[in-house]
Amino acid sequence: MEQIANIPEAKGKERIVIIGGGFAGLEMAKRIDKKYYQVVLIDKNNYYQFQPLFYQVATAGLEPSSISYPLRKMFQNQKDFHVRMCEATRLVPAEKQVETNIGCLTYDYLVIATGCDTNYFGNDALRESTFALKSVSEALLIRNRLLLSLEEVLSAKDEEEFKELFTFVVIGGGATGVELAGALADMKKGILPKDYPELDFGKMEIHLVDASPRLLAAMSEKSSLKAARTLQKRRVILHQGVHVEAYDKPFILLSNGQKIRSRNVFWVAGVTPKPIPGLSENAYERNRLLVNEFNQVNGYKDLFALGDTALFLSPVTPKGHPQVAQVAIQMARRLAENLNAKATGRLPEPFVYKDKGSLATIGRNAAVADLGKFHFGGPLAWMLWLFVHIMSIVGMRNRVAVFVDWAWNYFNYDVSLRLLIRPRKSEIYHHEESD
Repeated sequence: MEQIANIPEAKGKERIVIIGGGFAGLEMAKRIDKKYYQVVLIDKNNYYQFQPLFYQVATAGLEPSSISYPLRKMFQNQKDFHVRMCEATRLVPAEKQVETNIGCLTYDYLVIATGCDTNYFGNDALRESTFALKSVSEALLIRNRLLLSLEEVLSAKDEEEFKELFTFVVIGGGATGVELAGALADMKKGILPKDYPELDFGKMEIHLVDASPRLLAAMSEKSSLKAARTLQKRRVILHQGVHVEAYDKPFILLSNGQKIRSRNVFWVAGVTPKPIPGLSENAYERNRLLVNEFNQVNGYKDLFALGDTALFLSPVTPKGHPQVAQVAIQMARRLAENLNAKATGRLPEPFVYKDKGSLATIGRNAAVADLGKFHFGGPLAWMLWLFVHIMSIVGMRNRVAVFVDWAWNYFNYDVSLRLLIRPRKSEIYHHEESD
């Protein structure tokens, strides 16, 4: 396989290839000094997507373009920077090459920041029968499923069909699960009754199933308890300390023997890294890439891993760092600074994670915050959550759009984004890969 022809030569500079345009990959691409390096960023999409707000797209609170940003626009004025929309299929470290579906690419330094995919914990049958939430496209699919169920429930033929269409089940009690369940509860109370006055929303059920004995297990017990109580007040039915055994449509079988009837099952229970073939088995543990304090992959001098796919084990972090955005961003900043330092003859510094705290929203005027020794909830935590997320969104236009949508929704209890948009089936979109 030949090198990708349409990427210019580095002209005396070393080439850094970054796989993945998420939190870590994007931060790395922004921070690396193009005076010293040519940078090539590859991703299967041509845009960055702000994952913490996927659930708001799924519940028709935000439009997809508000939390997405074109990668090329982000780096328009930077020389020696190139974006290629492709997927890495294999690594060849001995030849310093990355094989992709559009050709082969050589590198001097390779940064793997591929993030994670949905974890079904060995029950792969659930992949085809439940709705995941790890991309903008999956968020839109959930939005369509939610709206379609509400349209179909109006024409339900019997009580059983009514029940399975009017029941929504969220699997996973982490931040995404709590936020999704809370958003559904907000819709049930303040928005949907206006759209569907014929329906009795007292019969709409929202279930949250969590294998952990407490919600938001990564946060403090105080925040977990606050989140559970808030959801219960909003009539979300909690199933804690139980997991899903199977989903035989329309029945979800739980480990405690209980059955829930629903066509709307949203799986946000966990994440798993996406390994790329080509590295030795010694590079992996728990499906994540083992790295040292400089984020070098175990056994490889010029390979680095960042974010969710990286696992740094030490006496301070015996289980590795949490798979959250702040870890990914801080890892990327340190690695970029180290490579910039190397280009000027300075020594690298080890990565040290600084925990800036955790936030999770549970719906309108409700959130929980863990900031060092301080643990609090309610409107103050919610306002803090809003501010942090608006400031984290890429692009001024997107920040303004999100602020306007949130402000409008807060005062009017309504954002007019409940559009059921489905692609028309057409052969014009059909593409067959050549051998």
